Amino acid sequence: MQRRSRRIATSFSAVVAALLVSLSLSAVPARAATHNPVIFVHGLSSSASSWDDWIADFKADGYSGSELFAWSYDWGQSNVTTAQQLSTEVKTVLAQTGASKVDLVVHSMGALSARYYLKNLGGTSYVDDFVSTAGVNHGTTVASWCTWLYTSCAEMYTGSSFLTSLNSGDETPGSVSYASYWSNCDELINPDTSAILSGATDVEVGCISHTDMNNDYGVYKQVRDFVA
Repeated sequence: MQRRSRRIATSFSAVVAALLVSLSLSAVPARAATHNPVIFVHGLSSSASSWDDWIADFKADGYSGSELFAWSYDWGQSNVTTAQQLSTEVKTVLAQTGASKVDLVVHSMGALSARYYLKNLGGTSYVDDFVSTAGVNHGTTVASWCTWLYTSCAEMYTGSSFLTSLNSGDETPGSVSYASYWSNCDELINPDTSAILSGATDVEVGCISHTDMNNDYGVYKQVRDFVA
């Protein structure tokens, strides 16, 4: 009789333990995405690899590789064409991650296609934060060397019809949070203040070269905090 009682007690304990485990597992919610996916857009004569340092920094700060997308495109084509391709990339990333919005982090000429997407292609519905690093937002006279070679470069030249249209009206449309980080000694943006966006959080980061702006760790920390 005692052995039978012990067997019943043991069986009962096992059932209770199994129920407790089941309840604890069911109480854990499905894991949601921790961050908005970030799409990085490079500039003229560059590629996705220009973001390697910052991607490593984002990963070190808790982002997963599945939340970070360094995107490459044909930088010689019109920024309008690139904007159309960016629109497709954003939708692909949203479908892949299940997120409702992305953050865009851009460098140099990448600001032009990204801003065209936001202003003219409905991008404000799919973007939470927009960050321009050394963005050629109002053009640069330095682009004179390549205006006859590349459509994108001609559009980047100060006073181009592309820039006049892009900067007409609201430079920071929609409910997107905008930031522009710019250097006071940018050798490729003339004048340096061309990088400033009206309506954005504009931050002068000091004397950092144009090509270092999107791998400088000090700038990275500010960008990380902005999109967090």
